[in-house]
Amino acid sequence: MLSVRHVYKSYGKHEVLKDFNMEVKKGEIIGLIGENGAGKSTLLKILTTLLKPSKGEIYLDGQLYRKEYKKIRKEIGYVPQDIALFEDLTVMENMKFFSKLSTVKRTESELKEIIGSVQLTRFDTKVNDLSGGMKRKLNLAVSLIHHPKLLLLDEPTAGIDLKSRIEIGHLLKSLSVDEGKTIIYISHDMNEIEALCDRVVIIGEDDFYQNLLSKNNETALQ
Repeated sequence: MLSVRHVYKSYGKHEVLKDFNMEVKKGEIIGLIGENGAGKSTLLKILTTLLKPSKGEIYLDGQLYRKEYKKIRKEIGYVPQDIALFEDLTVMENMKFFSKLSTVKRTESELKEIIGSVQLTRFDTKVNDLSGGMKRKLNLAVSLIHHPKLLLLDEPTAGIDLKSRIEIGHLLKSLSVDEGKTIIYISHDMNEIEALCDRVVIIGEDDFYQNLLSKNNETALQ
């Protein structure tokens, strides 16, 4: 479904990604781990089409990123590490705003269903009045508006309570199993990674992370 082949990314003389390869099947949840600065967030931005690789090719369902990036962009949902919401708008107003920008138009009823799927019910509450966990849930809900095939999540549970983490984990499992969504997931929490992900991919050359993985995980070293 997703194929990353010999990808490099440099900023001037600083090489962030070096000959990175990854194959991901439809419906898989892949945990992406590595030390700070190893290139995890850079890789996600490349996969979202926000950045271009210095070298290498990426394919989504056989479509070459370099040639079909406009079409591929419509099939990707991205949850950045920072909250990307309008604080002065309500939950529903945020959903309606992002729905207008989406290639898939949603009715208010459909938007409420998406909000409910992330265990949010406070449609008329301003984002500024939401807890950190609720903001994270809404961030995720926004990424689902256009029914993406590929979900890219950069620390989606950072700084939130255990209950919200578990609820988000259950939702992601459901999206992968029931809807066949492919998910790439960055987290520094190894317990979370091992509980949620089907496989773990390590970016970088630090053996420390390999030693953290349980024997049940299939590991791809880059």
